[in-house]
Amino acid sequence: MQFRKDINGLRAIAIISVMLFHFNSSWMPGGFAGVDVFFVISGFLMTGIIFRGFDKNNFSIVTFYVARANRIIPALAVLCIVLLIFGWFYLTAYDYKALGKHAASSITFVSNIVYWREAGYFSASSLEKWLLHTWSLSTEWQFYILYPLVLVTLKKFISVKSIKALLVAVTLLGFLFCILVSYQWRTPAYYLFPSRAWEMMVGGLAYLYPLNINNNKSKKSLELIGIALIIVSYFLLSKQNFWPGYLASIPVTGAFLIIQAQRNDSFITGNIIFQYLGKWSYSIYLWHWPVVVAIHYFALSHTFIYAGILLSVLLGFLSYYFIERVKLTSQLKTTKDYLRFKPGYMVFSLAIVGLVVIANNGFLSRYSNDLRQINQNAITAISDWQYPDPNLKIGDNHIRFIKGTSDKNILFIGASHIEQTYPYVASFGSEYNIYYDTAEGCFVSPSFVNPKWSCLNIQNYQALFDEVKFDKIVTSFYGFDGYLSDSEIIKNQQIQKRISEYNTFLKFVKNKSQEVFVILGEPKGPEFDPKMSTRRNLKRFITKQQAKENYTLHYTALEQIPEAADVVKIDPIDFLCDDVCQVMDSNFNYYYKDANHMRPWYAKKHLSYLDPIIE
Repeated sequence: MQFRKDINGLRAIAIISVMLFHFNSSWMPGGFAGVDVFFVISGFLMTGIIFRGFDKNNFSIVTFYVARANRIIPALAVLCIVLLIFGWFYLTAYDYKALGKHAASSITFVSNIVYWREAGYFSASSLEKWLLHTWSLSTEWQFYILYPLVLVTLKKFISVKSIKALLVAVTLLGFLFCILVSYQWRTPAYYLFPSRAWEMMVGGLAYLYPLNINNNKSKKSLELIGIALIIVSYFLLSKQNFWPGYLASIPVTGAFLIIQAQRNDSFITGNIIFQYLGKWSYSIYLWHWPVVVAIHYFALSHTFIYAGILLSVLLGFLSYYFIERVKLTSQLKTTKDYLRFKPGYMVFSLAIVGLVVIANNGFLSRYSNDLRQINQNAITAISDWQYPDPNLKIGDNHIRFIKGTSDKNILFIGASHIEQTYPYVASFGSEYNIYYDTAEGCFVSPSFVNPKWSCLNIQNYQALFDEVKFDKIVTSFYGFDGYLSDSEIIKNQQIQKRISEYNTFLKFVKNKSQEVFVILGEPKGPEFDPKMSTRRNLKRFITKQQAKENYTLHYTALEQIPEAADVVKIDPIDFLCDDVCQVMDSNFNYYYKDANHMRPWYAKKHLSYLDPIIE
């Protein structure tokens, strides 16, 4: 196919948006949609390769796979090697172990599945994952594997014309499926192939059904509409939107129209800067994200963002000229050809290296005795959590129920800071029947919205009291300040709204029970987080005064809640700290799993302030 300068320029438009979003999302809030533009381009090019092969009756699936491997794997493999070498010297054991896992999954093109199982793309932890961006390569590769297989199989039974018509229907169904799952299962919808395939197939339709426009003015209009749609998605959408969903049709349609305009003489896509950026776009994409993570990981100042953008382009240029342009064999006809297939060795070798890094816990042997023990304990602590699945359903509320020896009942209601009391309460052996009604990252105020999942499990608290009579209510005030707006005006309005709603909540539960207990915030901060502690060699304590200052807003707000005046308030800081709040014991065992959640063993040992409630 003749070289398409417009498509090359479209790559530049995509990579610029992705870079700007990753380096500073406020510059281009919807810049992540550049990946969707890349998917359309990929689908167009792959469909062209396959159907031109069909037209000539010489399409080979093996040759297709080899060409894709030659294009994608070498530059990706070099990136993984560089990061693994870099990580040996600069990453903690936990982070190096995670890098080994991610390198192995990236080079074998299953990283989208791995990241789906770990956390959402827009979560804070994403900035700790050096190869997070390879999820899109894995999604594309899965498309490359299945798409030609399906088309070749169909060609044996139906005509090419029928295949084209069928692809239109499948693309539409794929789009409808994407809308459904984006609202039901947000994280898997973002990462996984089934909800993304339609975007690549839209690119395929651009190849199969080209618009034959001879009027240059009409071509310009089509191109401008396409560019406008992409720009709208870049600036008017944000990570708060459900994605991909129906909104993904905006940048996808924009890319489709630009491809259909076929303007090889366009100044917008054909200018020399966009042509170079488009040419280097794959390598820039590979290298820019590790630069973003490095700025975050080493807590570099904001000014490094500008140097990081320039460094990403430079590394992309070097990767293109010294790696991407290397010619590799594209025909595997004999055994010797297969033995000379270098990308295969790269995949196998890096997968093994990644597994070895995992098996050796990030190579703890790199450290001296005390440091080795601290890193080992950090790895153990980070995943240490004890809260079982619900075993009871009351109405629409999912409950963890602990059977007591009497007919008296206690309700623990709140977010994860109520959940962390479970190990102590479960081991206590109270005569009370204990009901845990919780929702992680939530607050009981109805106006509180967690953008990632529903909080109705605790906000629909009234329904519980229709079914069960509770003698005591235990709740938390920790999440009061969660997900507040950056705007001071809106933030103050949210605070006042939550104060009013929490007052309503307390009034309701006080009328429905004999006693109400409000647990305030536990000591928190990066010093308690095993990951941050080992990365930055932080202090092993904070002062009690510091711990209290972290909750200034909470203390102030609580004073403004009339119904809180006569409830029992428990401040864990007074029980867990002397003059200072320690983050680990003398054997370097961390008390917390992260910056603000206790480990089960620590909870069982130190939450005696719950005794007056449950004994």
